[in-house]
Amino acid sequence: MTRVIHTGDTHIGYSQYHSPVRRQDFLDAFEAVVDDAVDGGVDAVVHAGDLFHDRRPDLQDLMGTISVLRRLNDAGIPFLAVVGNHESTRGGQWLDLFERLGLATRLGDEPVVVGDTAFYGLDHVPVSRRDDLDYAFADHDADYAALVAHGLFEPFGYADWDTETVLTESDIAFDAMLLGDNHTPDTAEVADTWVTYPGSTERASASEREGRGYNLVVFDADAAGGDDRVEIRRRALDTRPFVFVSVELREGEGEPRVRERVREHDLAEAVVHVEITGEGDPVTPAAVEEFASDEGALVARVTDRREVDADGEVDVSFADPEDAVRDRLDEMALSTAARDVERAVREDGVPDANVRETVKRRIEERLDEDGDLGAFEAVDGSDVVGDAGESDDADGATDGEPEDDSEPDNGEESDDDESDPPESTAEPESAEPDDPDPASTDGQVSMEDYL
Repeated sequence: MTRVIHTGDTHIGYSQYHSPVRRQDFLDAFEAVVDDAVDGGVDAVVHAGDLFHDRRPDLQDLMGTISVLRRLNDAGIPFLAVVGNHESTRGGQWLDLFERLGLATRLGDEPVVVGDTAFYGLDHVPVSRRDDLDYAFADHDADYAALVAHGLFEPFGYADWDTETVLTESDIAFDAMLLGDNHTPDTAEVADTWVTYPGSTERASASEREGRGYNLVVFDADAAGGDDRVEIRRRALDTRPFVFVSVELREGEGEPRVRERVREHDLAEAVVHVEITGEGDPVTPAAVEEFASDEGALVARVTDRREVDADGEVDVSFADPEDAVRDRLDEMALSTAARDVERAVREDGVPDANVRETVKRRIEERLDEDGDLGAFEAVDGSDVVGDAGESDDADGATDGEPEDDSEPDNGEESDDDESDPPESTAEPESAEPDDPDPASTDGQVSMEDYL
């Protein structure tokens, strides 16, 4: 029997709402997982990617992560992991650094056997490169086998990866796929294999309303659940509370009613989201946010969903704002790649939290497709074919769930590879555009300084 904790999408280093307290929360959640691993005496902690929120984590986040991993190592519990899209860099990965320090094992196409289970890894691979993957894994002689992977797999939400293809084309008959990238926990059976997401360990957006946690996975011929070989149990984490307040204002009601509804909740050290609907009087969001903060909230955000009619005449026409935007873009003579970026910023289907990831993905796909950098040359607006509001080549998939004013994934930064597609899926190479001048990194530490 082998018992492992399956976790992922810890997004260490994420300063959600620009709050240093929230930043610490993400590291604390990862530490809580390790605490449970040590206290429960599991055989391994399996991390399915996006350990970090950014490919250039700050020194404080690196040191905090190393400290947590050392505690796990001191307890004799291996940390097995793959690389997610948020943290992926060109060449060596942060996970490689931890492996050199003896604190982690990067999973790939060779089996890593823990107990009676062989673990394999599949790093995040951009959609544009998946057709070239051959899913070739080395053989093993363990009783069970599990594939740890990072991506949006079917049949779960926002899926863009065919799970059945992975399983049927693989050289190995997997008993389970332990996944990361989708922040919503879920489990399904595909081609006689259990496929599961543990969800994120902290709320990376206001859409992640249910509690956070991880999976305890047991590989055992006498397992109580599944196919009598794999049992997946959900374990909860005690994370910072999020309070969601919905206020429907009737005619004549305004800010006092909103405050009354907010006061009904325990706001102590919570992240508070207030949503206003109805037909009532205008409300000043900043005033409500200040009130919630005075009531003890760590962070407060107010969204007024109502359409408010302006008094008097306004000398502005909104007949077709897209036309106005296109006219201005034509005057700017943007390159084709720049127009892709502009679309990503305005595209309705891309949550604010995922704009950064989508922009990176589009630029890197252009680099892959256009080798000669022609797409980055300025062009006259009249030479551009297509509507500025349409995407002609971009991958608009999100990292997991839609997100609010946060910067993540739930899949907030896909990093395509500038090199040829890998022959094996176990260790697909990742790439990023050339690093900026060191002076422009705003104090962030480069992994090359450590390796």
